[in-house]
Amino acid sequence: SVLRAVRGTWGSTCFRVSSTQSTSSVKWTPGIDARLRELVSRHAILLDQLGSGTQNRSAQELARLSKEESRLRSVAEGVQELDSLQGDVAAAEALLAESKGDADAADFAKAERSAAQVAIDELRRQLVRELLPRDEADEGNAVLEVRAGAGGDEASLFAGDLLRLYIRFCERKRFKFEEMSVSSTEVGGIREAVARVSGRGVFSILKHESGVHRVQRVPRTETQGRVHTSTASVAVLPEASEVDVAIDDKDLRIDVYRSGGAGGQHVNTTDSAVRVTHLPTGLSVSIQDDRSQHKNKAKALAVLRAR
Repeated sequence: SVLRAVRGTWGSTCFRVSSTQSTSSVKWTPGIDARLRELVSRHAILLDQLGSGTQNRSAQELARLSKEESRLRSVAEGVQELDSLQGDVAAAEALLAESKGDADAADFAKAERSAAQVAIDELRRQLVRELLPRDEADEGNAVLEVRAGAGGDEASLFAGDLLRLYIRFCERKRFKFEEMSVSSTEVGGIREAVARVSGRGVFSILKHESGVHRVQRVPRTETQGRVHTSTASVAVLPEASEVDVAIDDKDLRIDVYRSGGAGGQHVNTTDSAVRVTHLPTGLSVSIQDDRSQHKNKAKALAVLRAR
């Protein structure tokens, strides 16, 4: 499989993990508890800020506050649930202390305490994971770029196979896959393809695909059965919004031209293709897939912001 599993990294030093058993258990420390309480307090402050005086805040600040509140919401809810479970343990222990001579009541209290403790252990593991450093772009959408590398026609066929692989993978994950630009070859492959992939956690899943992919096989274009080595490059970029990346209009040069390649009566007869060039960096993006010049311009700007 070309797609590799995402592996988490335990990079924080504020806790210790014991892996002597098949199920890892977290050694809960006062430092962990204190840090979680700080995040809960911060979440309450964010709710107060978002609930009052929003008219005096800029769109950028509101977006930043909303993103931080969304990230801390699961921590606040988890700590609240943890406190409730710890109360259940205390109640079960109190019942156990009062049930001397009552075997049924004692068994019930022990079962309740055991169930609550199991839930506490699992919840603590989840809360510790929330303390791990994370890439802020992980929960966002992604811009996927696939380009044929070394290998001629076979490289373009391999790039086409990769693109179809990602399309099928996104369908299985219920991600939305939107092709923004595709440059095809005469043999049925692709020179370059740019797509927007949207859904929860898309970038965290696809970001490890970036790099050069290689295949060794007998291609369809080979008549003597020789094995060819071909490559294709994949780039996965976090989609940047206008709030995240501000581009000044005066730094852009926008060219419109007539689309090339196969198309209908409108595609090749109107100036619908758009090339957007960012003058300070020299980055250029060309989109010609849509009949609408405005839609092609919007797609090109989205790709440019990601790059």
